[in-house]
Amino acid sequence: MVDTETYTVTGPSGESDEFELPEGLVDTLSEQGERPPTVVAEITLLAFVQRSHAIVHHAEGEVPEDLREINETAEELFEERFGMTFGEATGHDH
Repeated sequence: MVDTETYTVTGPSGESDEFELPEGLVDTLSEQGERPPTVVAEITLLAFVQRSHAIVHHAEGEVPEDLREINETAEELFEERFGMTFGEATGHDH
């Protein structure tokens, strides 16, 4: 078993939580010269946008407008960070 490394997430209210990842995983998923916290932040953003997109665009039945607005903002933040739309990045347009 490989060793682990701990990352900490701090929310807007100052509360935090920690999680562990296997050593080497972040390096494996990074691009050359990319700092580990940046890799973790970008993968976290991607995961949140994927989940938000799935809730809004693949839900059965009516989706409340506030969830649509949350998803729209999430996808805008994704585009700001990565320089491409979520659909372009995933090949998954609405």
